[in-house]
Amino acid sequence: MKILMILNDPPYGTERVYNGLRLATNLLAKDEAADVSVFLLGDSASAAKSGQQTPNGYYNVERMLANALRKGATVRVCGTCMDARGLTDAELTDGATRSTMDELTAMTIDADKVLVF
Repeated sequence: MKILMILNDPPYGTERVYNGLRLATNLLAKDEAADVSVFLLGDSASAAKSGQQTPNGYYNVERMLANALRKGATVRVCGTCMDARGLTDAELTDGATRSTMDELTAMTIDADKVLVF
């Protein structure tokens, strides 16, 4: 089953990105047939920034993204949203790639389920 997860909120300050990534990782762990794609839109584009340092005991969305990628997720980041936040391709965490609204549209059409956080 193809599952598209669209994340919108900033990586910190709310728990939507955190919970979306928790679900993505759990879907991949529990269902070998799951094909999970994560699209970072709006403020969530910052979740893919490499080099994040959080206090001990606090979740780190860069590490969570890396874990989802290791388990087979696809991670795309809105290029327009990156530009608006001054985020360059070179600053993206390994495995996350710049994307477009056209690609998000194609991913949405192709998905069996779309979850929005």
